[in-house]
Amino acid sequence: MSLRRRTLLRMGALAGAATALPSAGVPEAFAQGSTARLPGADLRDPAAAVRPKFRWWWPDALVDTGEIAREIREIAAAGFGGVEIAAVTHSMDEQLDTVRHGWGTVAWRAAIEAALREAKKRDVVVDLTIGPAWPAAVPSITPDSRAAAHELAHGIAVVAPGTAYEGPVPAAVSEAEEGVTDQRLLLVQAVRVTAGSSPTAVPVRLDRDTVTDVTAQVSGDRVFWTAPDDGATWLLVAYWERGSGQRPEGRDHTTPLAYVVDHFSDAGTRAVTDFWEEHILTPSIRGLLRSTGGTLFEDSIEIETDATLWTPALPAEFERRMGYSLLPHLATFVEKKEKYVFSFESSLDKAVRRDVMEVVTELYVEHHLLPLQKWAHSLGMKLRIQPYGLETDAIYKSALLDVTEGESLGFKNLDDFRCLAGGRDMGGKPLVSNEAGGTAGGAYSTTWSDTLKKLVTQYAAGVNQAVFHGFAYADAPGAQWPGFAAFSPYKGAAGYGEAWGPRQPLWRHTPQVADFLARVQSVLQTGVNKVDIGVLRQKGYAGSGLGAPWFTSDGVPVGWTHTFLSPRLLDLKSAVVRGGRFAPDGPAPKALLVDGDIMINREHTLQLDVAEKLLGYARAGLPIILIGDWADAHVPGLARPGENERLRQLLTTLQQLKTVHTVADRPDVPEAIAALGLTRDVEYAEASMLVHAHRADKNADYFFFANDAVSKKGSTGTRITHDVTLTSHVKGAIPHLLDPWTGTLTPVALYTRTDDGRVRLTVDLQPGAVTVLVLARPSGAAPKRHATATQADDIRVREGGRLELRASAAGTYTTTLDNGRTVTTKVGTVPPPTVLTSWKLTVDDWRPGASATETAHERHELTLEALAPWSRLPGLEDVSGIGTYRTTVRLGREWTAAHGALLELGGVFDTFTVRVNGHALPPVDQLTRVADLGTRLRPGANTIEIEVATTLLNRLRVSRPAVFGGNKRQDYGLTGPVRLVPYARAAVRT
Repeated sequence: MSLRRRTLLRMGALAGAATALPSAGVPEAFAQGSTARLPGADLRDPAAAVRPKFRWWWPDALVDTGEIAREIREIAAAGFGGVEIAAVTHSMDEQLDTVRHGWGTVAWRAAIEAALREAKKRDVVVDLTIGPAWPAAVPSITPDSRAAAHELAHGIAVVAPGTAYEGPVPAAVSEAEEGVTDQRLLLVQAVRVTAGSSPTAVPVRLDRDTVTDVTAQVSGDRVFWTAPDDGATWLLVAYWERGSGQRPEGRDHTTPLAYVVDHFSDAGTRAVTDFWEEHILTPSIRGLLRSTGGTLFEDSIEIETDATLWTPALPAEFERRMGYSLLPHLATFVEKKEKYVFSFESSLDKAVRRDVMEVVTELYVEHHLLPLQKWAHSLGMKLRIQPYGLETDAIYKSALLDVTEGESLGFKNLDDFRCLAGGRDMGGKPLVSNEAGGTAGGAYSTTWSDTLKKLVTQYAAGVNQAVFHGFAYADAPGAQWPGFAAFSPYKGAAGYGEAWGPRQPLWRHTPQVADFLARVQSVLQTGVNKVDIGVLRQKGYAGSGLGAPWFTSDGVPVGWTHTFLSPRLLDLKSAVVRGGRFAPDGPAPKALLVDGDIMINREHTLQLDVAEKLLGYARAGLPIILIGDWADAHVPGLARPGENERLRQLLTTLQQLKTVHTVADRPDVPEAIAALGLTRDVEYAEASMLVHAHRADKNADYFFFANDAVSKKGSTGTRITHDVTLTSHVKGAIPHLLDPWTGTLTPVALYTRTDDGRVRLTVDLQPGAVTVLVLARPSGAAPKRHATATQADDIRVREGGRLELRASAAGTYTTTLDNGRTVTTKVGTVPPPTVLTSWKLTVDDWRPGASATETAHERHELTLEALAPWSRLPGLEDVSGIGTYRTTVRLGREWTAAHGALLELGGVFDTFTVRVNGHALPPVDQLTRVADLGTRLRPGANTIEIEVATTLLNRLRVSRPAVFGGNKRQDYGLTGPVRLVPYARAAVRT
């Protein structure tokens, strides 16, 4: 046999898991009450604060307080630590009585109080959405109110050259929404259509130098103006301020109707807080909120209008902040159905539009985000917002928010989450939350395995809290079995998943999933997120799907990590350079990368103050990589005299510094990396779909790895097996392996050290699987010696720091220790692997009961000589539920306490548990589906039971064919092949 390196980090084939081995204890750094804080110090049962949450959908206030309490208990028992109460009724055909059961009514207050009281008993955190559905809206305003969301509508009159126009002020081309009765004329302008364009073009090209304010020519509702006789077509453009009339999503939630507030004014925010103070926050609710410490939540900024986004203060605020008047340039910002109506010329258009959205960002932050957050704090709550939806600086907003949140359904890739993480880390905030698991068309067909495969990679991109979409209240008028679901049916189809809860067979196994996620979140909420590279973007959008130059496509696959920064983050206190690192107490990137503005075809734009800061950083020793020829650099927005020249001077000076390297284009970034001597904290031996997150505190480094091989649509992914080299800031640290499915933390038995002290070991992950490594100082559980190579299949640390190898065949195995000594270990007879084909299958068939919330059960018993999906088993084709597979394995007298076995399950749909001889195994990795049976087998007959849970889709296809009949059957059950792979254990003499 050849000498080859193995590792206990293996998560597939003969890997099994460390789950069945007794824990070797935890390092002192992780002991209860130690100075190194790991949230939820007991990783076997993490604290509620780090556990995942549910978005809890209510049919407004048509809920029963007893049922509310019961559902809180269900959620807590399933291992979730919080709920976010949301009034969402998209699936309902019937309009609720909003006078009695609307959002914000007496019934709503009673239900909220019931939820808070029960949650306090069960150690569950309750978050409250800011209004019914989204965006933020209250019933105390009308569309004409100063506090309501506004729009700017435009009207056009075409005037021929030399013609006198004497007629009505041009009416808005976009109709006002229902309820909007008042509109105010802001101004009327005359402007010439550019040669080659026409009044019907989209957009209409206009001559900026001809813009003329003719508002003084308005008398009453008419305007009098004569176009110059210059042979050109002219337009009269009227601008009307009015309420947008936008209402929250879904059916009516309130009486009177609720309308979306102005998110860019104090009046809009006060309308929200005043309504809460007057109509929701009773003394008892106030007290409960203070004692439970939840968050106030607002969804993404989905401000919708067929006209132009507006707030009445925008012209004055724009001139105050930008130093020039918006009004002469207003035409370039005007929209109809989200398309620009007019254009001056490209560079001016981009400059003005950029400046407008910069001001909108500041107005949102100053008049909505910060006041709302301060008010939430006064209630003993925090503020959680999805800060995207408009072309505003979401990265900056993430630095200010108590909790910033993204979404797995709406975000396009991992870099969208990295944008939010960049703000979080620079602002010193603890969390990037995720609206997790939402699936288009996935109602009652969403599996935990598919959900986890997507979610774990998002954890690697900075996410460290999941709020699942969602848990549905039991019932509502018109609901059919299995009960009310906020988004199913949706527009006649199955709708969005998933309505988790006891209505689903999968709920039976959900606690092990919740515990797994809680342990992952516990680690990822420890210490500070660390990255290799900071990518500076000129605009701080999130949700764009645009990646980092070179690093996203080529750097991540070999171990580089990056984050995104927006210009405003450079104004934060954390934005300093020390020891060659930027923000050393935060994400601490080793270099900053600056490309052109990716949002506008990579134009070389840069703010003057940013260029000055970059120069200061470089002089302080921070490496900077510039991409492209910046000789054409210009400031973003409308430049003042001399600004572009000053910017180019600064960049010329910057590029002359030794700490700065300029490359011609993105593929040349490795040239800069080499020239600047940059290294990554985690180095992959080969390029792969492995992704990771690195966090650190004063006592340890924490590395979370996930196989992202399933990120491409339709891909089943491939296994990853290669070495990684880890850098630790803790002197003398050794690697420990955390099994997030069980919470066991054990020293790693097999690894090497590089000449510069880094740790090298092998990561072996099936698609979607994860592993967590902790580099910390040795504890009493650590072995005195560790292995650097072995011929055995595996080597592990047992009690007392002993090394123990595993082998699947008899023989003598050579192991090399870290002191260079080679030892041999003899392994006796090992039975060969066995394929288990014969099973007794008992199925608990879930069917519609006597009401929308009742489930009937029918029992099926089958004898199987070969495994097959239920869809191919007579009588089970349309069955959903829970199946229990039983088989007997006979072992000979040669089986001893030194033997063990791995149970490879092969195909399983979806979640499962394993019992051996009547004893339940600890939770098994639901993605690798390999159970370590350890010493649970014995000579003679052994009973193995595998319990499998399904979705409800197959039953719903036949019970509700109008909604679900078009969906393809899912292949439920244990499909195998199932193999029992024996191994022998033997102590390694060290």
